[in-house]
Amino acid sequence: MSKRINAKYKIERRLGTSLWGRAKSPFNKREYGPGQHGQHHGKPTDYGTQLRAKQRLKGYYGNVSEKQLRKYYAEAIRRKGDTSENLVGILESRLDAVVYRMKFVPTVFAARQFVNHGHILVNGKKVNIPSYLVKEGDVIEVNGKAKEMALVIEAMASAERSVPDYITVDEKNMSGTFVRVPNLADIPYACQMEPNLVVEFYSR
Repeated sequence: MSKRINAKYKIERRLGTSLWGRAKSPFNKREYGPGQHGQHHGKPTDYGTQLRAKQRLKGYYGNVSEKQLRKYYAEAIRRKGDTSENLVGILESRLDAVVYRMKFVPTVFAARQFVNHGHILVNGKKVNIPSYLVKEGDVIEVNGKAKEMALVIEAMASAERSVPDYITVDEKNMSGTFVRVPNLADIPYACQMEPNLVVEFYSR
């Protein structure tokens, strides 16, 4: 098991949930945290509950850095409307998240690497920054020979998850459009996300 995959499964066990709902997750066999004290359960404090909500959200998007999440929070406050809805909307607009949602790759970690390696075009131009924020109407496409990669072909054929309705995908051409920024209720999270608690955490 690669370090990356191992770390991914550790995140799930530490947070006590199957973050991505994958059938292969070892969390399905061991529903407790890693390490010798993993099975200890105490009553969480408000701070602890908020912290776990933040860790779940960070972990889900491929372990987004603290600095980046704080930046997204500041942007979410600046935008009109509900801050928690804005926050998940920004996270779902990340290029790696969009590539994952389009089913071009099997995991959000693979999406980050895929974008990093220059396999994605946005509106016909190569973009290799996973945190690049996609805008409504942007067309995302798998670049050239990457369309023949086994990783891509297997991910697109997988029945493990479907493409959400705020994104359209042309499977034949391996391209898709980011139709709109989603609301929390539209996002197909495999476990309960509580962005409102993340907002509370940062506004302390």
